[in-house]
Amino acid sequence: MKKCLVILFVCFSSSTFAQEKYWQQEVSYTIDVALNDQAKTLKGSEQLVYKNNSPNTLDFIWFHIWPNAYKQESTALFQQLKNDTTRAKKMEKYTYGSIDGLNFKVNGKKAITEAHPNPQYIDIIKVKLATPLKPGASVNIATDFNVKLPSYFSRSGFADGEFMVCQWYPKPAVYDKDGWHEFPYLDMGEFYSEYASFKVNITLPSDYVVGATGVLQNADELTAYKTIGAKNAANRTGTPVLYQPLNKNATKKLTYEINNVPDFAWFAAKNFVIQYDTAKLASGKSVDAFTYYHNKKETLWNNSIDYAKDAVKHYSKWIGEYEYPVVQVVEGPANNSSGGMEYPTITLITSPDAKKESLDAVIAHEVGHNWFMSMLGSNERKHTWLDEGLNSYFQFRYEAEKYRSNSLFGDAIPEQVKQLPEPEFSSRIYQVMGSIPMKSAIETPADKFSSSDEYGLISYVKTALWLHLLENEVGREKMDKAFQHYFSLWKNKHPQPEDLKAAFEASLGTNLDAYFKLLDKEGSFK
Repeated sequence: MKKCLVILFVCFSSSTFAQEKYWQQEVSYTIDVALNDQAKTLKGSEQLVYKNNSPNTLDFIWFHIWPNAYKQESTALFQQLKNDTTRAKKMEKYTYGSIDGLNFKVNGKKAITEAHPNPQYIDIIKVKLATPLKPGASVNIATDFNVKLPSYFSRSGFADGEFMVCQWYPKPAVYDKDGWHEFPYLDMGEFYSEYASFKVNITLPSDYVVGATGVLQNADELTAYKTIGAKNAANRTGTPVLYQPLNKNATKKLTYEINNVPDFAWFAAKNFVIQYDTAKLASGKSVDAFTYYHNKKETLWNNSIDYAKDAVKHYSKWIGEYEYPVVQVVEGPANNSSGGMEYPTITLITSPDAKKESLDAVIAHEVGHNWFMSMLGSNERKHTWLDEGLNSYFQFRYEAEKYRSNSLFGDAIPEQVKQLPEPEFSSRIYQVMGSIPMKSAIETPADKFSSSDEYGLISYVKTALWLHLLENEVGREKMDKAFQHYFSLWKNKHPQPEDLKAAFEASLGTNLDAYFKLLDKEGSFK
Protein backbone atom coordinates (compact mmCIF):
# COMPACT_ATOMS: atom_id res chain seq x y z
CA MET A 1 0.00 0.00 0.00
CA LYS A 2 1.42 3.37 -1.00
CA LYS A 3 1.00 6.17 1.47
CA CYS A 4 1.86 9.61 0.12
CA LEU A 5 5.50 10.19 0.92
CA VAL A 6 5.49 13.91 0.28
CA ILE A 7 5.00 14.52 3.85
CA LEU A 8 28.11 -16.32 8.77
CA PHE A 9 27.94 -17.13 5.35
CA VAL A 10 25.25 -19.74 4.59
CA CYS A 11 26.36 -22.57 2.31
CA PHE A 12 24.19 -23.86 -0.50
CA SER A 13 23.42 -27.12 1.25
CA SER A 14 22.18 -25.25 4.32
CA SER A 15 19.77 -23.05 2.36
CA THR A 16 18.58 -26.06 0.40
CA PHE A 17 17.86 -27.92 3.64
CA ALA A 18 15.76 -24.99 4.87
CA GLN A 19 13.76 -25.04 1.66
CA GLU A 20 13.05 -28.78 1.98
CA LYS A 21 11.32 -28.24 5.33
CA TYR A 22 9.01 -25.59 3.98
CA TRP A 23 5.28 -26.13 3.40
CA GLN A 24 2.22 -24.00 2.76
CA GLN A 25 -1.50 -24.58 2.47
CA GLU A 26 -3.36 -24.59 -0.84
CA VAL A 27 -6.78 -23.16 -1.74
CA SER A 28 -8.91 -23.23 -4.89
CA TYR A 29 -11.94 -20.91 -5.19
CA THR A 30 -15.00 -20.82 -7.42
CA ILE A 31 -17.00 -17.67 -6.63
CA ASP A 32 -20.22 -16.29 -8.11
CA VAL A 33 -21.14 -12.73 -7.21
CA ALA A 34 -23.70 -10.20 -8.39
CA LEU A 35 -23.53 -6.44 -7.86
CA ASN A 36 -26.66 -4.42 -7.11
CA ASP A 37 -25.34 -0.97 -7.93
CA GLN A 38 -28.43 0.79 -6.61
CA ALA A 39 -28.46 -0.90 -3.22
CA LYS A 40 -24.62 -1.02 -3.08
CA THR A 41 -24.70 -4.71 -2.23
CA LEU A 42 -23.20 -8.01 -3.36
CA LYS A 43 -24.96 -11.36 -3.42
CA GLY A 44 -22.53 -14.25 -3.70
CA SER A 45 -21.68 -17.87 -3.17
CA GLU A 46 -18.34 -19.58 -3.00
CA GLN A 47 -16.99 -23.09 -3.12
CA LEU A 48 -13.43 -23.79 -2.16
CA VAL A 49 -11.12 -26.72 -1.83
CA TYR A 50 -8.69 -26.41 1.08
CA LYS A 51 -5.68 -28.75 1.05
CA ASN A 52 -3.76 -29.32 4.26
CA ASN A 53 -0.09 -29.48 3.32
CA SER A 54 0.99 -29.02 6.93
CA PRO A 55 2.34 -31.85 9.12
CA ASN A 56 -0.54 -31.26 11.54
CA THR A 57 -4.14 -32.49 11.69
CA LEU A 58 -6.67 -29.62 11.69
CA ASP A 59 -9.96 -29.64 13.59
CA PHE A 60 -11.11 -26.23 12.37
CA ILE A 61 -10.27 -23.44 9.91
CA TRP A 62 -10.35 -19.75 10.78
CA PHE A 63 -12.02 -17.60 8.12
CA HIS A 64 -11.69 -13.88 7.54
CA ILE A 65 -15.08 -12.28 6.89
CA TRP A 66 -13.60 -8.82 6.59
CA PRO A 67 -16.67 -6.84 5.42
CA ASN A 68 -17.85 -7.10 9.04
CA ALA A 69 -14.96 -4.83 10.05
CA TYR A 70 -17.14 -1.99 8.68
CA LYS A 71 -20.24 -3.07 10.61
CA GLN A 72 -20.08 -1.11 13.88
CA GLU A 73 -18.00 1.27 15.95
CA SER A 74 -16.63 -1.42 18.24
CA THR A 75 -14.60 -3.32 15.61
CA ALA A 76 -10.82 -3.29 15.57
CA LEU A 77 -10.94 -1.22 12.36
CA PHE A 78 -13.01 1.59 13.87
CA GLN A 79 -11.05 1.55 17.11
CA GLN A 80 -7.81 2.01 15.20
CA LEU A 81 -9.21 4.81 13.05
CA LYS A 82 -10.55 6.67 16.06
CA ASN A 83 -7.27 6.40 17.94
CA ASP A 84 -5.18 7.80 15.08
CA THR A 85 -5.55 11.54 14.66
CA THR A 86 -3.79 11.42 11.28
CA ARG A 87 -6.75 9.43 9.98
CA ALA A 88 -9.42 11.76 11.35
CA LYS A 89 -10.52 12.89 7.88
CA LYS A 90 -11.59 9.36 7.03
CA MET A 91 -14.10 9.48 9.88
CA GLU A 92 -15.86 12.73 8.97
CA LYS A 93 -18.60 11.00 7.00
CA TYR A 94 -19.12 7.33 6.24
CA THR A 95 -21.66 4.54 5.92
CA TYR A 96 -21.31 1.09 7.41
CA GLY A 97 -20.77 -2.25 5.67
CA SER A 98 -21.22 -5.88 6.64
CA ILE A 99 -21.42 -9.50 5.54
CA ASP A 100 -24.24 -11.92 6.36
CA GLY A 101 -26.11 -14.90 4.94
CA LEU A 102 -23.23 -17.24 5.74
CA ASN A 103 -24.19 -20.93 5.82
CA PHE A 104 -20.94 -22.88 5.81
CA LYS A 105 -21.06 -26.46 4.62
CA VAL A 106 -18.11 -28.84 4.88
CA ASN A 107 -18.17 -31.70 2.39
CA GLY A 108 -21.85 -30.97 1.81
CA LYS A 109 -22.89 -31.03 5.47
CA LYS A 110 -23.81 -28.02 7.60
CA ALA A 111 -20.84 -26.90 9.66
CA ILE A 112 -20.74 -25.58 13.20
CA THR A 113 -19.18 -22.11 13.47
CA GLU A 114 -17.93 -20.09 16.40
CA ALA A 115 -17.30 -16.38 16.83
CA HIS A 116 -13.86 -15.17 17.80
CA PRO A 117 -13.52 -14.71 21.58
CA ASN A 118 -12.39 -11.10 21.14
CA PRO A 119 -15.60 -9.02 20.76
CA GLN A 120 -13.79 -6.54 18.49
CA TYR A 121 -13.02 -9.33 16.01
CA ILE A 122 -16.45 -9.87 14.48
CA ASP A 123 -14.72 -10.14 11.10
CA ILE A 124 -13.26 -13.56 11.99
CA ILE A 125 -15.17 -16.83 12.27
CA LYS A 126 -14.13 -20.38 13.16
CA VAL A 127 -15.47 -23.15 10.90
CA LYS A 128 -15.30 -26.49 12.69
CA LEU A 129 -14.48 -29.67 10.80
CA ALA A 130 -16.62 -32.68 11.79
CA THR A 131 -13.87 -34.96 10.51
CA PRO A 132 -10.30 -33.88 11.32
CA LEU A 133 -8.33 -32.84 8.25
CA LYS A 134 -5.18 -34.96 8.15
CA PRO A 135 -1.89 -33.93 6.52
CA GLY A 136 -2.14 -34.21 2.75
CA ALA A 137 -5.95 -34.35 2.75
CA SER A 138 -8.41 -31.84 1.25
CA VAL A 139 -11.83 -30.61 2.27
CA ASN A 140 -14.65 -28.94 0.29
CA ILE A 141 -16.18 -25.86 1.91
CA ALA A 142 -19.10 -23.83 0.56
CA THR A 143 -21.12 -20.86 1.73
CA ASP A 144 -23.45 -18.17 0.48
CA PHE A 145 -22.79 -14.57 1.49
CA ASN A 146 -24.30 -11.12 1.18
CA VAL A 147 -22.18 -7.99 1.44
CA LYS A 148 -23.34 -4.47 2.16
CA LEU A 149 -20.59 -2.27 0.80
CA PRO A 150 -19.53 0.71 2.93
CA SER A 151 -18.71 4.12 1.60
CA TYR A 152 -15.08 4.17 0.52
CA PHE A 153 -13.09 5.26 3.58
CA SER A 154 -10.67 2.35 3.87
CA ARG A 155 -10.12 -0.18 1.08
CA SER A 156 -13.49 -1.56 0.04
CA GLY A 157 -16.66 0.31 -0.84
CA PHE A 158 -18.27 2.77 -3.20
CA ALA A 159 -17.70 6.42 -4.11
CA ASP A 160 -18.56 8.71 -7.00
CA GLY A 161 -20.26 5.95 -9.00
CA GLU A 162 -17.24 3.65 -8.68
CA PHE A 163 -17.08 0.32 -6.86
CA MET A 164 -13.93 -0.93 -5.15
CA VAL A 165 -14.65 -4.53 -4.22
CA CYS A 166 -11.72 -5.61 -2.04
CA GLN A 167 -11.37 -8.06 0.88
CA TRP A 168 -14.95 -9.03 0.14
CA TYR A 169 -15.31 -12.83 0.22
CA PRO A 170 -14.91 -15.36 3.08
CA LYS A 171 -11.24 -16.34 3.07
CA PRO A 172 -9.30 -18.89 5.13
CA ALA A 173 -6.68 -17.34 7.39
CA VAL A 174 -3.09 -18.41 6.82
CA TYR A 175 -1.90 -21.46 8.70
CA ASP A 176 1.88 -21.78 8.66
CA LYS A 177 4.74 -23.03 10.84
CA ASP A 178 3.78 -20.44 13.47
CA GLY A 179 0.12 -21.53 13.56
CA TRP A 180 -3.00 -19.58 12.63
CA HIS A 181 -2.92 -15.90 11.65
CA GLU A 182 -6.56 -14.98 12.24
CA PHE A 183 -6.03 -11.23 12.73
CA PRO A 184 -8.80 -8.66 12.15
CA TYR A 185 -9.08 -6.19 9.30
CA LEU A 186 -7.29 -2.89 9.98
CA ASP A 187 -6.78 0.28 7.98
CA MET A 188 -3.14 0.61 9.06
CA GLY A 189 -1.81 -2.88 8.69
CA GLU A 190 -2.24 -5.07 5.68
CA PHE A 191 -2.65 -8.71 4.86
CA TYR A 192 -1.34 -12.26 4.75
CA SER A 193 -3.21 -14.75 2.58
CA GLU A 194 -2.84 -18.29 1.29
CA TYR A 195 -1.89 -18.76 -2.34
CA ALA A 196 -4.91 -19.89 -4.33
CA SER A 197 -6.45 -20.38 -7.74
CA PHE A 198 -9.56 -18.35 -8.56
CA LYS A 199 -12.48 -18.65 -10.94
CA VAL A 200 -14.78 -15.70 -10.29
CA ASN A 201 -18.04 -14.97 -12.11
CA ILE A 202 -19.17 -11.35 -11.73
CA THR A 203 -22.71 -10.32 -12.73
CA LEU A 204 -23.42 -6.60 -12.94
CA PRO A 205 -25.18 -4.01 -15.14
CA SER A 206 -23.98 -4.22 -18.73
CA ASP A 207 -22.72 -0.64 -19.00
CA TYR A 208 -19.97 -1.04 -16.39
CA VAL A 209 -16.29 -1.39 -17.26
CA VAL A 210 -14.58 -3.87 -14.95
CA GLY A 211 -10.97 -4.39 -13.97
CA ALA A 212 -10.23 -7.46 -11.86
CA THR A 213 -7.52 -9.78 -10.67
CA GLY A 214 -6.67 -12.32 -13.34
CA VAL A 215 -7.56 -12.79 -16.99
CA LEU A 216 -10.98 -11.96 -18.43
CA GLN A 217 -12.38 -15.11 -20.05
CA ASN A 218 -15.19 -13.47 -22.09
CA ALA A 219 -13.63 -13.23 -25.54
CA ASP A 220 -16.00 -10.57 -26.87
CA GLU A 221 -15.57 -8.33 -23.83
CA LEU A 222 -11.81 -8.76 -23.79
CA THR A 223 -11.58 -7.94 -27.50
CA ALA A 224 -13.65 -4.79 -26.93
CA TYR A 225 -11.41 -3.67 -24.06
CA LYS A 226 -8.27 -4.26 -26.12
CA THR A 227 -9.63 -2.56 -29.25
CA ILE A 228 -10.92 0.50 -27.42
CA GLY A 229 -7.87 0.60 -25.18
CA ALA A 230 -5.41 0.44 -28.06
CA LYS A 231 -7.17 3.34 -29.80
CA ASN A 232 -7.03 5.44 -26.64
CA ALA A 233 -3.38 4.61 -26.08
CA ALA A 234 -2.58 5.70 -29.64
CA ASN A 235 -4.64 8.91 -29.46
CA ARG A 236 -4.07 10.45 -26.05
CA THR A 237 -4.93 14.09 -26.72
CA GLY A 238 -8.21 13.64 -28.57
CA THR A 239 -11.63 12.62 -27.34
CA PRO A 240 -11.33 9.10 -25.90
CA VAL A 241 -13.32 6.18 -27.24
CA LEU A 242 -15.66 5.02 -24.49
CA TYR A 243 -16.95 1.52 -23.83
CA GLN A 244 -20.46 0.70 -25.01
CA PRO A 245 -22.42 -2.37 -23.82
CA LEU A 246 -22.02 -5.28 -26.22
CA ASN A 247 -25.64 -6.41 -25.91
CA LYS A 248 -29.02 -5.06 -24.91
CA ASN A 249 -29.32 -7.21 -21.81
CA ALA A 250 -29.64 -5.40 -18.51
CA THR A 251 -26.78 -7.38 -17.00
CA LYS A 252 -23.69 -9.29 -18.08
CA LYS A 253 -21.63 -12.02 -16.48
CA LEU A 254 -17.86 -11.70 -16.66
CA THR A 255 -15.53 -14.54 -15.73
CA TYR A 256 -11.97 -14.07 -14.46
CA GLU A 257 -9.41 -16.78 -13.80
CA ILE A 258 -5.95 -16.78 -12.26
CA ASN A 259 -3.75 -19.32 -10.48
CA ASN A 260 -1.31 -19.01 -7.61
CA VAL A 261 -2.16 -15.58 -6.23
CA PRO A 262 -2.95 -14.56 -2.64
CA ASP A 263 -6.07 -12.46 -3.25
CA PHE A 264 -8.77 -11.32 -5.69
CA ALA A 265 -10.18 -7.79 -6.07
CA TRP A 266 -12.29 -6.03 -8.68
CA PHE A 267 -13.29 -2.50 -9.63
CA ALA A 268 -16.19 -1.21 -11.72
CA ALA A 269 -17.38 2.14 -13.07
CA LYS A 270 -19.39 3.39 -16.04
CA ASN A 271 -17.10 6.27 -16.92
CA PHE A 272 -13.75 4.48 -17.21
CA VAL A 273 -11.52 5.31 -20.14
CA ILE A 274 -9.56 2.19 -21.10
CA GLN A 275 -5.99 2.13 -22.36
CA TYR A 276 -4.31 -1.06 -23.58
CA ASP A 277 -0.84 -2.07 -24.76
CA THR A 278 1.66 -4.86 -24.19
CA ALA A 279 4.85 -4.80 -22.16
CA LYS A 280 7.67 -6.76 -23.77
CA LEU A 281 10.05 -8.26 -21.21
CA ALA A 282 13.70 -9.13 -21.77
CA SER A 283 12.89 -12.83 -22.07
CA GLY A 284 10.50 -12.12 -24.94
CA LYS A 285 7.40 -12.56 -22.80
CA SER A 286 4.51 -10.22 -23.60
CA VAL A 287 2.32 -8.94 -20.76
CA ASP A 288 -1.09 -7.39 -21.44
CA ALA A 289 -1.29 -3.96 -19.80
CA PHE A 290 -4.54 -2.11 -19.10
CA THR A 291 -5.27 1.15 -17.32
CA TYR A 292 -8.74 2.38 -16.41
CA TYR A 293 -9.28 6.03 -15.52
CA HIS A 294 -11.87 8.78 -15.36
CA ASN A 295 -12.79 10.81 -18.40
CA LYS A 296 -11.32 14.20 -17.48
CA LYS A 297 -9.79 16.85 -19.71
CA GLU A 298 -5.99 17.09 -19.72
CA THR A 299 -5.61 14.25 -17.24
CA LEU A 300 -2.10 12.89 -16.72
CA TRP A 301 -3.67 9.43 -16.84
CA ASN A 302 -3.43 9.77 -20.63
CA ASN A 303 0.12 8.44 -20.17
CA SER A 304 -0.73 5.88 -17.48
CA ILE A 305 -0.25 2.91 -19.81
CA ASP A 306 3.41 3.88 -20.25
CA TYR A 307 3.91 4.07 -16.50
CA ALA A 308 2.40 0.61 -15.94
CA LYS A 309 4.57 -0.91 -18.67
CA ASP A 310 7.73 0.79 -17.41
CA ALA A 311 7.16 -0.44 -13.87
CA VAL A 312 6.77 -4.05 -15.02
CA LYS A 313 9.91 -3.84 -17.14
CA HIS A 314 12.07 -2.24 -14.45
CA TYR A 315 11.02 -4.54 -11.62
CA SER A 316 11.39 -7.60 -13.89
CA LYS A 317 14.95 -6.54 -14.70
CA TRP A 318 15.91 -5.77 -11.11
CA ILE A 319 14.24 -8.61 -9.17
CA GLY A 320 12.87 -11.33 -11.41
CA GLU A 321 10.43 -11.69 -14.27
CA TYR A 322 6.79 -10.73 -13.82
CA GLU A 323 5.02 -14.06 -13.95
CA TYR A 324 1.43 -13.01 -14.57
CA PRO A 325 -0.15 -12.57 -18.03
CA VAL A 326 -1.68 -9.17 -17.26
CA VAL A 327 -1.00 -5.99 -15.29
CA GLN A 328 -3.71 -3.40 -14.61
CA VAL A 329 -3.97 0.01 -12.95
CA VAL A 330 -7.23 1.69 -11.91
CA GLU A 331 -7.87 5.32 -11.02
CA GLY A 332 -9.77 5.53 -7.76
CA PRO A 333 -12.39 8.01 -6.55
CA ALA A 334 -11.57 11.70 -6.59
CA ASN A 335 -12.54 12.19 -2.96
CA ASN A 336 -9.80 10.00 -1.55
CA SER A 337 -6.10 10.89 -1.62
CA SER A 338 -4.54 8.08 0.40
CA GLY A 339 -2.20 6.95 -2.37
CA GLY A 340 -3.12 3.50 -3.58
CA MET A 341 -3.77 -0.12 -2.74
CA GLU A 342 -2.39 -3.21 -4.41
CA TYR A 343 -3.86 -6.56 -5.38
CA PRO A 344 -2.50 -9.33 -7.62
CA THR A 345 -2.38 -8.17 -11.28
CA ILE A 346 -4.33 -5.00 -10.47
CA THR A 347 -3.91 -1.91 -8.32
CA LEU A 348 -6.02 1.07 -7.31
CA ILE A 349 -4.48 4.57 -7.37
CA THR A 350 -6.15 7.35 -5.39
CA SER A 351 -3.40 9.95 -5.14
CA PRO A 352 -3.84 13.25 -7.00
CA ASP A 353 -2.34 13.32 -10.50
CA ALA A 354 -0.92 16.84 -10.24
CA LYS A 355 2.51 15.89 -11.65
CA LYS A 356 3.57 13.14 -14.00
CA GLU A 357 6.52 12.23 -11.76
CA SER A 358 4.30 11.61 -8.73
CA LEU A 359 1.68 9.69 -10.69
CA ASP A 360 4.36 7.55 -12.33
CA ALA A 361 5.97 6.90 -8.94
CA VAL A 362 2.79 5.80 -7.19
CA ILE A 363 1.87 3.54 -10.12
CA ALA A 364 5.37 2.03 -10.04
CA HIS A 365 5.07 1.46 -6.29
CA GLU A 366 1.71 -0.25 -6.56
CA VAL A 367 2.70 -2.34 -9.58
CA GLY A 368 5.83 -3.23 -7.62
CA HIS A 369 3.64 -4.92 -5.04
CA ASN A 370 3.10 -7.70 -7.56
CA TRP A 371 6.59 -8.67 -6.37
CA PHE A 372 6.49 -7.61 -2.71
CA MET A 373 3.07 -8.88 -1.66
CA SER A 374 1.92 -11.18 -4.43
CA MET A 375 4.85 -13.18 -5.82
CA LEU A 376 6.67 -12.82 -2.48
CA GLY A 377 3.82 -13.33 -0.02
CA SER A 378 5.20 -12.13 3.30
CA ASN A 379 3.15 -11.49 6.44
CA GLU A 380 2.42 -7.80 5.97
CA ARG A 381 0.81 -7.38 9.37
CA LYS A 382 3.79 -8.70 11.31
CA HIS A 383 6.67 -7.64 9.01
CA THR A 384 5.30 -4.68 7.09
CA TRP A 385 8.83 -3.58 6.06
CA LEU A 386 9.38 -6.86 4.21
CA ASP A 387 6.71 -5.70 1.80
CA GLU A 388 6.55 -1.90 1.86
CA GLY A 389 10.19 -1.13 2.56
CA LEU A 390 11.70 -3.44 -0.02
CA ASN A 391 9.25 -2.08 -2.55
CA SER A 392 10.03 1.54 -1.66
CA TYR A 393 13.75 0.89 -2.14
CA PHE A 394 13.05 -0.02 -5.76
CA GLN A 395 10.48 2.74 -6.20
CA PHE A 396 13.08 5.32 -5.15
CA ARG A 397 15.51 3.91 -7.71
CA TYR A 398 12.80 4.06 -10.37
CA GLU A 399 12.11 7.73 -9.64
CA ALA A 400 15.79 8.59 -9.53
CA GLU A 401 16.56 6.92 -12.85
CA LYS A 402 13.62 8.41 -14.76
CA TYR A 403 13.22 11.87 -13.24
CA ARG A 404 15.91 12.59 -10.65
CA SER A 405 12.99 12.93 -8.28
CA ASN A 406 11.84 11.39 -5.02
CA SER A 407 8.30 11.23 -3.63
CA LEU A 408 9.41 12.05 -0.10
CA PHE A 409 10.96 15.41 -1.00
CA GLY A 410 9.13 16.47 -4.15
CA ASP A 411 9.86 20.06 -5.19
CA ALA A 412 12.24 20.60 -2.26
CA ILE A 413 15.08 18.92 -4.16
CA PRO A 414 17.50 21.64 -5.40
CA GLU A 415 17.96 21.90 -9.14
CA GLN A 416 21.71 21.36 -8.87
CA VAL A 417 21.06 18.01 -7.16
CA LYS A 418 18.75 16.99 -10.00
CA GLN A 419 21.59 17.56 -12.44
CA LEU A 420 23.77 14.92 -10.78
CA PRO A 421 24.28 11.45 -12.28
CA GLU A 422 21.76 8.97 -10.86
CA PRO A 423 24.10 7.24 -8.36
CA GLU A 424 25.19 10.56 -6.90
CA PHE A 425 21.62 11.87 -6.89
CA SER A 426 20.41 8.78 -5.00
CA SER A 427 23.28 9.06 -2.54
CA ARG A 428 22.31 12.66 -1.75
CA ILE A 429 18.67 11.70 -1.35
CA TYR A 430 19.53 8.95 1.13
CA GLN A 431 21.89 11.25 3.04
CA VAL A 432 18.99 13.61 3.69
CA MET A 433 16.67 10.68 4.52
CA GLY A 434 19.15 9.66 7.19
CA SER A 435 18.68 13.00 8.94
CA ILE A 436 14.91 12.52 9.35
CA PRO A 437 13.92 11.52 12.91
CA MET A 438 12.63 7.95 12.73
CA LYS A 439 12.41 6.60 16.25
CA SER A 440 10.70 3.22 15.97
CA ALA A 441 12.47 0.03 14.94
CA ILE A 442 11.86 -1.30 11.44
CA GLU A 443 10.79 -4.65 12.88
CA THR A 444 7.61 -3.21 14.41
CA PRO A 445 4.29 -4.94 13.63
CA ALA A 446 2.00 -2.73 11.59
CA ASP A 447 -0.68 -2.51 14.26
CA LYS A 448 1.83 -1.33 16.89
CA PHE A 449 2.70 1.99 15.23
CA SER A 450 1.23 5.02 16.95
CA SER A 451 0.13 6.74 13.73
CA SER A 452 0.00 6.31 9.98
CA ASP A 453 2.76 8.91 9.61
CA GLU A 454 5.10 6.84 11.78
CA TYR A 455 4.03 3.68 9.97
CA GLY A 456 4.92 5.28 6.63
CA LEU A 457 8.28 6.70 7.70
CA ILE A 458 9.51 3.49 9.31
CA SER A 459 8.03 0.82 7.05
CA TYR A 460 8.78 2.65 3.80
CA VAL A 461 11.55 5.17 4.29
CA LYS A 462 13.71 3.77 7.10
CA THR A 463 13.68 0.34 5.47
CA ALA A 464 14.72 1.75 2.10
CA LEU A 465 17.54 3.60 3.88
CA TRP A 466 18.56 0.33 5.58
CA LEU A 467 18.80 -1.38 2.19
CA HIS A 468 20.79 1.52 0.76
CA LEU A 469 23.38 1.04 3.52
CA LEU A 470 24.00 -2.49 2.25
CA GLU A 471 24.05 -1.34 -1.36
CA ASN A 472 26.79 1.15 -0.42
CA GLU A 473 28.83 -1.70 1.03
CA VAL A 474 28.43 -4.34 -1.70
CA GLY A 475 27.51 -2.33 -4.82
CA ARG A 476 24.30 -2.24 -6.78
CA GLU A 477 25.11 -5.19 -9.05
CA LYS A 478 25.61 -7.54 -6.11
CA MET A 479 22.56 -6.08 -4.40
CA ASP A 480 20.43 -6.90 -7.42
CA LYS A 481 21.82 -10.43 -7.55
CA ALA A 482 20.98 -10.88 -3.87
CA PHE A 483 17.38 -9.82 -4.50
CA GLN A 484 17.19 -12.06 -7.55
CA HIS A 485 18.41 -15.00 -5.47
CA TYR A 486 15.81 -14.23 -2.79
CA PHE A 487 13.12 -14.05 -5.47
CA SER A 488 14.17 -17.33 -7.07
CA LEU A 489 14.05 -19.15 -3.72
CA TRP A 490 10.82 -17.69 -2.36
CA LYS A 491 8.61 -16.83 -5.33
CA ASN A 492 5.00 -17.86 -4.62
CA LYS A 493 5.85 -18.69 -1.01
CA HIS A 494 5.65 -17.00 2.39
CA PRO A 495 9.17 -15.71 3.20
CA GLN A 496 10.14 -14.52 6.67
CA PRO A 497 12.90 -12.04 7.61
CA GLU A 498 15.27 -14.93 8.31
CA ASP A 499 14.69 -16.18 4.76
CA LEU A 500 15.67 -12.81 3.29
CA LYS A 501 18.78 -12.86 5.47
CA ALA A 502 19.75 -16.40 4.43
CA ALA A 503 19.23 -15.61 0.74
CA PHE A 504 21.29 -12.41 0.95
CA GLU A 505 24.08 -14.16 2.85
CA ALA A 506 24.20 -17.00 0.35
CA SER A 507 24.31 -14.59 -2.60
CA LEU A 508 26.79 -12.11 -1.09
CA GLY A 509 28.94 -14.72 0.65
CA THR A 510 29.12 -12.80 3.90
CA ASN A 511 27.73 -12.81 7.43
CA LEU A 512 24.93 -10.24 7.85
CA ASP A 513 24.18 -10.71 11.56
CA ALA A 514 25.15 -7.15 12.50
CA TYR A 515 23.31 -5.69 9.51
CA PHE A 516 20.04 -7.48 10.25
CA LYS A 517 20.26 -6.51 13.93
CA LEU A 518 19.66 -2.95 12.72
CA LEU A 519 16.05 -3.98 12.05
CA ASP A 520 15.49 -3.89 15.82
CA LYS A 521 17.32 -0.61 16.36
CA GLU A 522 15.34 2.43 17.44
CA GLY A 523 16.39 5.84 16.18
CA SER A 524 18.91 6.49 13.42
CA PHE A 525 21.52 4.07 12.13
CA LYS A 526 24.38 6.42 13.02
